[in-house]
Amino acid sequence: MEIAAYFIALGAVASAAALAALVAYWMLRPNQSRVDPALELTTWNAVADGLHNSNTDLIFWRDYFYLVHAASPFHLGSKRCRLVVRRSRDARVWETVAERKVPGEDIRDPKFATIGDRLFLYALPNRGLRAMPYGTVYAISDDGVHWSAFEKIDHPGWLFWRPKTYDGLNWYVGAYWHRHGKSILLTSTDGIHWSIVSEIYHGEGNDETDIEFLRDGRLLATARLEVTPDNPWGNANASTLIAVASPPYTEWHYAKSQVTRLDGPALFRYDGRIFAVARYQPGTRGRYTKLGSVFSRKRTSLFLVAENRLVYLSDLPSAGDTSYAGVVLCDGYLYASYYTSNIGRDYPWLVGMLVRSDIRVAKVGLDSLVRREPPGDGTCRLRGG
Repeated sequence: MEIAAYFIALGAVASAAALAALVAYWMLRPNQSRVDPALELTTWNAVADGLHNSNTDLIFWRDYFYLVHAASPFHLGSKRCRLVVRRSRDARVWETVAERKVPGEDIRDPKFATIGDRLFLYALPNRGLRAMPYGTVYAISDDGVHWSAFEKIDHPGWLFWRPKTYDGLNWYVGAYWHRHGKSILLTSTDGIHWSIVSEIYHGEGNDETDIEFLRDGRLLATARLEVTPDNPWGNANASTLIAVASPPYTEWHYAKSQVTRLDGPALFRYDGRIFAVARYQPGTRGRYTKLGSVFSRKRTSLFLVAENRLVYLSDLPSAGDTSYAGVVLCDGYLYASYYTSNIGRDYPWLVGMLVRSDIRVAKVGLDSLVRREPPGDGTCRLRGG
């Protein structure tokens, strides 16, 4: 019995030592982001105050850049979480102009829109530690500084992403169901009252649905397909949905890509093409590092989004818990806000969720982005809708 106890104790010590070595490796591993040197890229910290800052959006309105982000102790839900609104003339020096929260609840995934020359802020309130928002709220400002109280959108259970317009009059937004598994398209003329246009997709745990208009007025949507949401090991069959519809946007045609599971997408159009700034999972996909695994490394990256494929282009300097970008096109440049753990290290996502994260802004020459030659055409399979 003493020998058996000795070997049990020895095994426990060895396991603890192995775990400690793994954590030390995670914490000290140098960053291996792949930033394409052909890109005209500069990047800097916008917010670095020791909090877990996340979930950004960016807009240019009345001669100012406006940035919004969540500020919290960690990635999980927290009653201490608040949304911070900042503004800047140059996207480098920021002043805080407002803070918004839902008393007693977490709040996340803020999105801006300017509708009728008023600045709208949409966000997702959340209860408990898990990131499981239950609806959408909005606030309105006429000057970017003073905001109305949050009001609920009259579509309970639907989680809005980012409103877009093609003609400046009719607004559209992708929304996903709070229990995952389906997404819809809604439309509005005032940003307050929304009506359902169509179901974009149903199945495979789909959520986080962004949209962008093609040059000819057709609409492209992306969504992440999680298969089984919140699986810590990820999903071998997780993918990115690409859906396209012609006006009146009631019939959708689909492609899927496993280049990555496109978390937190921010789509934008330039030179007739659609691009995305979103989360990317590099490296091998093994037993514990399937798409969406908390043990894998993450990046904020640039992608070309074609109608039938997703093409990885380049990382932005990022690591750990990262992505959820906002984008502004201004004077020939893409300005992208995003959040990231320490870019000097390469934490797995799990570690990044628990430590500080900063808000960064990247400035990319749009012509250098268009000139870039994509490395292959991605991995996807097509099917009719």
